[in-house]
Amino acid sequence: MRRGFDAIYGWLLLLPAMALLALFTHWPALATLLDSFYSTPRPRRPAAFVGLDNYQAMLADPVFWRALVNNLWFALGTIPASIALALVMALMVNDRIAGRAAVRMAYFTPTVLPMIAVANIWLFFYTPQYGLFEQVLAAFGLPAHNWLGTPSTALACVTAVAVWKEAGFFMIFYLAALQQIPPVLGEAAALEGASRLTYFRRVQFPLLMPTTLFVLINAVINAFRTVDHIIVMTRGGPDNATTLLLYYIYQVGFAFWDTTYAATLTVVLLAGLAAAALGQYAFLERRVHYR
Repeated sequence: MRRGFDAIYGWLLLLPAMALLALFTHWPALATLLDSFYSTPRPRRPAAFVGLDNYQAMLADPVFWRALVNNLWFALGTIPASIALALVMALMVNDRIAGRAAVRMAYFTPTVLPMIAVANIWLFFYTPQYGLFEQVLAAFGLPAHNWLGTPSTALACVTAVAVWKEAGFFMIFYLAALQQIPPVLGEAAALEGASRLTYFRRVQFPLLMPTTLFVLINAVINAFRTVDHIIVMTRGGPDNATTLLLYYIYQVGFAFWDTTYAATLTVVLLAGLAAAALGQYAFLERRVHYR
């Protein structure tokens, strides 16, 4: 009797969170999936069931494929760089260095800044003729360059902004994990004559693998949900060179007002992220624990 009462009490405690999760996460996702099978309603034309027509239109959409390729390159640039930089920064501020608190704050500051503010800061760096980078190039006698206006460099520029913004956030997780490693392991490695590189490679890095898996999943999700700095800095240009999937969804849904096609793109994006997350947990979860 007591166990049954405890179970009911536990479910009642979970009920508010479960209701909010279902109302604001699961139901919108299901509604988006259903909308993708209908046409966009117009003033004199209600929505009609069109089956897979929206998905067929997506496969024939060159802008979608351009946005997908851009997003894959963006992910390839941001994920390894932000994780590696976060790990290096965490190792630096975990040591006893002068001004360690100030260095930690400096590394973490980009994380607390809104992405809109970050985009405007970097927009000043990239401004032709007057920006910081242009001033540096001019000081060395190098020719001016329109960083955000050239298709060959625009995507790399917005990728650098994302890495600068996210590395400090991931650093916090690595720093917390490093502080959980027993100090006796470092003392034992020092007694055995192991170098710092050997200690990191043989002890610290294996123990950080669960944190790396968590950070990796977050980095993948962040790489495909970025839109703020694209709107501020490039609006997808030049010639769709910086159009990412989420920005294209925003453009289709709110600029072109084709809501059901935007729902179709959203379903594909969510399915891809879910598959990536499940794949990472399924194949990497058993390999990240140090034994």
